[in-house]
Amino acid sequence: MCGFMYLWISVCALFILTSCEEQRIPEEKLLVVTVATKDTDGFRRFLRSAKHFNYTVKVVGRDEKWIGGNYMGAPGGGQKVRLLKSALEEMKNQDKIILFTDSYDVVFASGPKELLKKFQQARHKVVFSSESLIWPDRHLEDKYPHVREGNRFLGSGGFIGYLANVREMVAEWSGEDDDSDQLFFTRIYIDAAKRKSINITLDSKCRLFQNLLGSLDEVVLKFEDGRVRARNLLHDTLPVIIHGNGPTKLQVNYLGNYIPNAWTFETGCTVCHEEFQPLTALQESEYPLVVIGIFIERPTPFVSVFFERLLKLQYPKEHAQVVDFNKEAHHEQHVNSFLQEHRNLYRAVELLGPEEAMDGVTSRNLAFDMCRQDQNCDYFFSVDIDVVLKNENALKILIEHTLPIVAPMITRTGRLWSSFWGALSPDGYYARSEDYVDIVQRRRVGVWNVPYVSNVYLLKGGLLRSELTDFELFNSHILDPDMAFCHNIRSKGIFMYVTNLHTFGHILSTENYQTGHLHNDLWQIFENPLDWQERYIHPNYTHIMKDHLIETPCPDVYWFPIFTDEACDHIVEEMENFGRWSGGANTDPRIQGGYENVPTIDIHMNQVNFEKEWHKFLLEYIAPITEKMYPGYYTKAQFDLAFVVRYKPDEQPFLRPHHDASTFTINIALNQVGLDYQGGGCRFLRYNCSVEAPRKGWALMHPGRLTHYHEGLPTTAGVRYISVSFIDP
Repeated sequence: MCGFMYLWISVCALFILTSCEEQRIPEEKLLVVTVATKDTDGFRRFLRSAKHFNYTVKVVGRDEKWIGGNYMGAPGGGQKVRLLKSALEEMKNQDKIILFTDSYDVVFASGPKELLKKFQQARHKVVFSSESLIWPDRHLEDKYPHVREGNRFLGSGGFIGYLANVREMVAEWSGEDDDSDQLFFTRIYIDAAKRKSINITLDSKCRLFQNLLGSLDEVVLKFEDGRVRARNLLHDTLPVIIHGNGPTKLQVNYLGNYIPNAWTFETGCTVCHEEFQPLTALQESEYPLVVIGIFIERPTPFVSVFFERLLKLQYPKEHAQVVDFNKEAHHEQHVNSFLQEHRNLYRAVELLGPEEAMDGVTSRNLAFDMCRQDQNCDYFFSVDIDVVLKNENALKILIEHTLPIVAPMITRTGRLWSSFWGALSPDGYYARSEDYVDIVQRRRVGVWNVPYVSNVYLLKGGLLRSELTDFELFNSHILDPDMAFCHNIRSKGIFMYVTNLHTFGHILSTENYQTGHLHNDLWQIFENPLDWQERYIHPNYTHIMKDHLIETPCPDVYWFPIFTDEACDHIVEEMENFGRWSGGANTDPRIQGGYENVPTIDIHMNQVNFEKEWHKFLLEYIAPITEKMYPGYYTKAQFDLAFVVRYKPDEQPFLRPHHDASTFTINIALNQVGLDYQGGGCRFLRYNCSVEAPRKGWALMHPGRLTHYHEGLPTTAGVRYISVSFIDP
């Protein structure tokens, strides 16, 4: 008997389930209706998500001027109700299901099947989205019906219902376009008779609609099986429609970087190349015209290297126009040198120097306006002088994305600082998004909608002539210029993107850059070590061990490349600029004890305040070689004496035999034999072995005491410079 009953219940359950399946609303009965008076970035994102799930969308209000108010200002939106009412009057099929939703700040997270199922389960003819906050009239709170669980208040940004019921609901509309749609629907809902007649309920647990205002802490991303959803933690629901209502546009932008399936752990970025247009499809003569704006607002290291990289950008220079805004007199020589040598390569070059006395705000506004006024300006490429753009294809890559504003992700070496923000604090300053670290460290790679970019970015010229016509884009009484610019961009509903699909470079540290020397970049080994190494350390240095580049010209004497020609030249020029060469006498107040047994014509590193930087150089680049070549000996690269020696036939041409006051000595040739001088070299007497043709930038490393008694061979012509360090005295 029990078995029979169990079978009967199972059959009944199966019949009920089958019956429900048969009664499901067909997806073709669903029509999405939205208002969009113009094509914005947000609207295009909405359509992409709708297309992803095969929603049928009817757009009303196209090309109509929007006079329905501003989402950040007073209540408005009545124009949407008028347009909806007009659209519904033309529809005949009473069984049609209408989903009415905003579009500029909305994304779909799932498809029609799930939406309709959840609508049916609500068991009402019209279901509105819900909110935890009442708006716009708080005095109506007591008139709202209570709910057992979930949000109590109506949100007008999204609702779904049968055509007849929705038509009945909006039939009462007779307001102005700037009247409040939210208030209109609220008054209908709180009227018990109308609520019952139209058969309205709220999606209180956010099963269909998720309004973000007032619920940001409840909503997280859910990654599962190659899909991305927004999950409401409070109600443990997966909403179908995500709406960044009110001042939560940035949050829906963040979610839209993933939802519906823009980026997943399984696939990575699936939409990064949707609008991608390779420049290879064009002849170079067809390339867009780019105005490159360079901004120099403070003393910055490696400026000459910046211009070298600018020249290496793989973009036809006849389609590039350079405008240089330099407010720093210290960098006039670098700018002028670039212009004198290379200005004829570009379509046009313009310089506005320190004499113009323009601040950063004025210069950036003017630069944008130059592109705005030039109908041929297709793009404006803004680059600050502290940007190290190492990817030679960076400009091409950015153009190929065809985005309104796109920035290459650059970071500060060894830090989480970057040229974009993933989120904003309530007062408009930096806040860290949940994915910020993963993006900066390139554990997540893609093209990301972000609220702030700076330092380097590409902007469409047409945007300046259409949406961004205000000259004073960088002006603000409260915000910094870069923040003011991004605020103005966001207020127009324009999306800013950062791409980390490629590695582009980094940004220099300028905080402690001093300008009191001839070659100030030499002092950057602490602040910008990678850039210092690239400029000053021999390119073969990193191959020394792997490619066996260390030579042994004499017993226990090692010879290897260490400095670039530029490093050698800068050290020599720095010492000559300082000019206080010693007299070569035995009496020397610069050293402990005041007596030098084997004097040279020299300048000590501490005389030019370079001893800390020199010690860092020895520790980073010499000590590893020492420990390889003298196994079992470990050094901290301490020194009492490190100096640059000058040999001249008529001054001090040679150095008599001697031991060095060191455990080991580093001797670096700073100029080229045969070109800068004749003769010279070093002879080790014990081994009767000489190095007579020192290579510029190469170091001789040898023991200092006991075994390696040596002498400096005569310089017969010109001037010879060497750098000597007595290490571990």
